[in-house]
Amino acid sequence: MSVIRSAGLRGLRATVAELGGDAEALARASGVPVRALDADDVLVPETAMGEVLELAARQLDCPDLGLRVAGRQDLGMLGPLAVAIQNSPTVGDALDCTVRYLHVHARSLSLRLEPDPYRAPGVVGLSYTALPGVPLPAQGLELSLGFVHRSLTFLLDGPYGLRSVELPHRPGAPLERYEEFFGVPVRVRRPAAMLRVPLSLRSRPLGPGDERLRQLALAFLAQEAPPESASTTHRVRGALEQCLGTTPPEVGTVARLLTLHPRTLQRRLAAEGTTFARVLDEARRQAAFRYLTGTDMPMGQVAALLGLSEQSALSRCCRRWWGTTPRAVRRYGVPGSG
Repeated sequence: MSVIRSAGLRGLRATVAELGGDAEALARASGVPVRALDADDVLVPETAMGEVLELAARQLDCPDLGLRVAGRQDLGMLGPLAVAIQNSPTVGDALDCTVRYLHVHARSLSLRLEPDPYRAPGVVGLSYTALPGVPLPAQGLELSLGFVHRSLTFLLDGPYGLRSVELPHRPGAPLERYEEFFGVPVRVRRPAAMLRVPLSLRSRPLGPGDERLRQLALAFLAQEAPPESASTTHRVRGALEQCLGTTPPEVGTVARLLTLHPRTLQRRLAAEGTTFARVLDEARRQAAFRYLTGTDMPMGQVAALLGLSEQSALSRCCRRWWGTTPRAVRRYGVPGSG
């Protein structure tokens, strides 16, 4: 069962009360422990978390409930992850630790940078996704995107260059409400949930931080979710991060790192709706995009860090992933724009 920290419900009680509803009754009807309304560290089934938001929106006739709750949340709800983020030297460093440790907050969700779906030069997508088979209800998705937007605005003390918001569904409230909240055009029925941001956002410096405190927070996060409590997919992703560039990223190698038989590992991945090859390809794709857009290292070195046999293999992968060359991705940060 996939779970999420109850911090994600911070602000729900006050929002429901403002609308004249009973948050505790809604929690009970959705299978959410009542104590989760007032505490950050209760583990709540993700299905129940999504249901309480959807039920509240329906019963209170409030289709923008997710945005209203997001407006009451702040970065502190992420606990030690917030400490690591706020003490990061750049936005890119903050995003990297968020990508790596978001599973401590919500084990099936991920935030990652993707090539811009419109191939606009200098633009990338900050994509919010779930593991295969895990639904993303509309209210929960809108709350999450709203929270990420507010967090970036807070970190940079103002606008950060957001270009547009992409939603996979059509919201129940008028689009004007969403465009007022985000301050940019909102497009609906898109392939993925995404904030489109400048590629240069990664290099923007944050305020002076405490590197010692950041390292302590990262060390705590590394131990906060023991491998046994995470999904097999997350465990494989973490093992592949260690393998890429140092050890051949083979299923046998990863299985040994996770103390599993290779067949057991493959069965567990299949039960989660994926395969080792798919997880490896995704890990390589994300790492390639990060190396190509965030560093100047030679192409041969990038290929080696991805565990590819030669530079031509990197070129073939980039063609398959983005329909373009590694040099075009490096130059423009987007597929097909070189």
